[in-house]
Amino acid sequence: MPAPYPQEFREDVVRVARSREDGITIAQIAKDFGVHEMTLHKWIRQADIDDGNRPGRTREESTELREARKQIRLLQQENEVLRRAAAYLSQANLPKRYYPLVSELAVDGIPVTVSLRVLKLSRQPYDRWRKQQVTNAELIEAYRANALLDAHVDDPEYGYRLLVDEAADTGEKMCERTAWKICRDNQWWSVFGKKRGKNGKRPGPPVHDDLVKRDFTADDVNELWLTDITEHPTDEGKLYLCAIKDVFSGRIVGYSMDSRMKARLAVNALESAISRRRDAAGCIVHSDRGSQFRSRKFVHAPTRHHLIGSMGQVGAAGDNAAMESFFSLLQKNVLDRKRWRTRDELRIAIITWIERTYHRRRRQARLGRLTPIEYETIMKPAVSLAA
Repeated sequence: MPAPYPQEFREDVVRVARSREDGITIAQIAKDFGVHEMTLHKWIRQADIDDGNRPGRTREESTELREARKQIRLLQQENEVLRRAAAYLSQANLPKRYYPLVSELAVDGIPVTVSLRVLKLSRQPYDRWRKQQVTNAELIEAYRANALLDAHVDDPEYGYRLLVDEAADTGEKMCERTAWKICRDNQWWSVFGKKRGKNGKRPGPPVHDDLVKRDFTADDVNELWLTDITEHPTDEGKLYLCAIKDVFSGRIVGYSMDSRMKARLAVNALESAISRRRDAAGCIVHSDRGSQFRSRKFVHAPTRHHLIGSMGQVGAAGDNAAMESFFSLLQKNVLDRKRWRTRDELRIAIITWIERTYHRRRRQARLGRLTPIEYETIMKPAVSLAA
C-alpha cells in the first residue's frame, strides 16, 4: 500500500490547482506534482466540501466521528478497569490523594458526604486536611528558601555554598545539596557564576554528535537527510520554511511552512518526509544547532521512527552547506523575484518551484545532468514509485 500524502502537501496542491492560470489543466498540475489526476480531483472535491461549497461530510466532521468512536472505546475500557479495580482502590492506603478531588466536586455542587461515601473515606481525616493542607516538610522548605533568598538579596555574588552559611546564622541549617536544589528551582545564581557570550546569548548545547563532518555524499536513498529553516517577509508578515533534503538525489523529501518558527514546524517537516519515505530507519538526520532542532519534540521524533540525529557546530554554516545551497537557489529563483503580498501567495510559489521545477525540470551536474526525480527513477525505481 503506497504511503499517504501529507495533509499539508495536499492543501498546497489544491491551492495551486485553484489559482492556476488559463490554459493549465488539472491533469498538467497533477503531473507536475507527481500525483494521479483522479487523486487531485478527490482532493479538490474534499476541499470544496470543507469550505462549504458543496454538500458532504467535511474532514473535520470525519475526524470528530473517528475521535468520538475512539473515546467511546476508551471509556468502555476505563469502565472495565474501574469495575475490576474497585475493591483494590477502596482498600488502598491513599486517602490524602483523593482530598483535593473531594473539594473540587464540592465546588461543582456534589455534597462532601456523597463524595466521601463513594470513595470510602472518613470525614475526620478530610476535615483535618482542610485545616492544614501544607505539610511540615513543605513548611520547613519554605523557611529555608526564605532564608536563602534574604542572603542572596544581601550578597548577590554569593553562590549556594556561601548562602548555606548565611542561612545557618539565621537558624535555618541545611546541607549544601538542599541549598543547591532550592537555588536551582528558583533560579538564584551568583552574578559571577553564569558567563555570557559576546552577544549576551550562550549557544545551546548539542543534543547529537556531528556524524556528517561536512561529507555531503550518500550511496543510497534514505541514508543522509539534511534539514534547516529559512524565512522570507511578506506584507502579512514572515513565512518560515523547514525543508528536508535527501543527499543521494538532492530531492526535497519533506517540508512544512508556517507563520511562526516553532519546534512544531521542524517536527511537521520530518513527519512529512517519513510519511513519503516509509523505509527510512537508520537514516541520519543532520541539522544545525537551532533551538527548534534541540527542542524535546524534535529530539524525540527521530528516535520514535528509528532515525539517527546529527548536529553541526555553532556559527559554522559549512557544517550544513548542502542545505544552505538549496536555500540559496530558492532565494534567487523564488523569494527575491518580487514582493510578496500574502503568505499564501508565497507558499504557492515555493511549493510550485520545488515540486514542478526543482524536482522535475532542473538538471544537476552531479547527477549526470538528470533531475532528482529522473535520478531516483533510474537508480532506485522502487523508491521513486513509493514516493
